[in-house]
Amino acid sequence: MTKTALVTGASSGIGFHLAQQLAARGYDIVGVGASERIDSLPAKLPGVKVTPVRADLTDRAQVDAVWQAFDALGVPLDVAVLNTGKSLGGAFVDTDLDDELHMLNLNVTSQVVLAKQVVRRMAAQRRGRILITSSLSATTPTPYESIYGPTRAFMYSFAQGLREEMRDYGVSVTALLPGATATGFHDTAGMQNTVFGDNSWKNDPAVVAKLGVDALFAGRDHVVGGDRKTRWAALRNKFSSEQSKARRFARDSKPA
Repeated sequence: MTKTALVTGASSGIGFHLAQQLAARGYDIVGVGASERIDSLPAKLPGVKVTPVRADLTDRAQVDAVWQAFDALGVPLDVAVLNTGKSLGGAFVDTDLDDELHMLNLNVTSQVVLAKQVVRRMAAQRRGRILITSSLSATTPTPYESIYGPTRAFMYSFAQGLREEMRDYGVSVTALLPGATATGFHDTAGMQNTVFGDNSWKNDPAVVAKLGVDALFAGRDHVVGGDRKTRWAALRNKFSSEQSKARRFARDSKPA
């Protein structure tokens, strides 16, 4: 039988590799992206049916249109990957409020709106798997990314609560917490003049995605996406004070 996965943020970065991992497992992909890059997704994932959907998820009407496009396919929803997100670097005193509200819309509001449709469909089916991309930043204060970290903490907590609710419906929810990953993420955030601006030391997005998808199918509640150093950072955050974590994070995120 045909298996289908809905993946947001699928045109590049970790999201593309998540879609690639699912395609390798035989899932048809409905891939969502904000730019024209999403139109090339079918050529990048041969062997399965790929439906690209271009949408700006900061616009509620376009979030609704994504679900309408999926619904029109008339297929079960086997896997949903809520992966959309962005950051904004700089001191809060200097950053633009509209840019931060835009990020909140993308990282939190759009995720919740789409999740509502996803969980209702899967609850009706009484099966399904949901992967929610959070971040290692969910486990620490994030000075100089002062809004981004809380958005990822929200999604991590949301995933954990949703996981418990959906157990009664046979639906599993897994949170993926990537560490710093070698994508265009920090460049888009305007963090070129920070330690995060250098991709040479970061995790491979393909490895992060594989860890996420493996954890999804293992039914795990969460997985830290990255190498041993990343996993150690997650463990250290668990036992460190908020003050010490904030100071440690600021050393890497403060603009030079």
